[in-house]
Amino acid sequence: MQKLESIAENIRKNFDARTTLRDQALSRARQLTRACSLAIRAVHRDDDEAMQTQLQEARHLANELRDSLAEHPDLYYTGYTQDALKEFVEANVTCALIRNEPLQTPEELVVEPATYLNGLAEVVGELRRRTLDILRHGYSKEAERLLSYMDEIYSILVTMDYPDAITNGLRRQTDLARGIIEKTRGDITFSLRGEHLEQAIGSLISQLNSDQNSPKERSETSPKEK
Repeated sequence: MQKLESIAENIRKNFDARTTLRDQALSRARQLTRACSLAIRAVHRDDDEAMQTQLQEARHLANELRDSLAEHPDLYYTGYTQDALKEFVEANVTCALIRNEPLQTPEELVVEPATYLNGLAEVVGELRRRTLDILRHGYSKEAERLLSYMDEIYSILVTMDYPDAITNGLRRQTDLARGIIEKTRGDITFSLRGEHLEQAIGSLISQLNSDQNSPKERSETSPKEK
């Protein structure tokens, strides 16, 4: 029984160490999620300096998170860790697409394939948000550009027909992305038709004003001489 107590003590030490690592990982995951959220907010506000600062902070935190759990894959592949890295993907891809910059790969972001795809699926929602901000000021080709990115993302996601155990629930995210894209397409179509209607009304008003202001030919009748 003395040997059993020694075994139990070693197990406690192992659990204590892993609990400390878990608590540190949770803290870094929360910080990483916050930095990613601030980066996305900055890009929507066209604040490039703040966006770059937050993306750099996010990359630093992501590296720390990976390095601290390098020898503990059971903690690295838990939900809170991968969810934070998914936010990291979403922030980087969203900022790149809105600013029309090259798309980062999973290798460049150092994330798992499933994490990358789930982050990519959530980018669709941020592109819709950007599109609606644009449409508030009227139809724009920029909105069409963002919609084309959304379509391309969906066309890739829908081909990933693998079990949820492999993709980490990607199918549900793909279905949500499809609904978001269809709503956005409807909003853009409505805005475009509204602009065409305004142009047609404006053209008609201009034509009517032009007709009213044009000189009319009046026939002058000379008085008859008696």
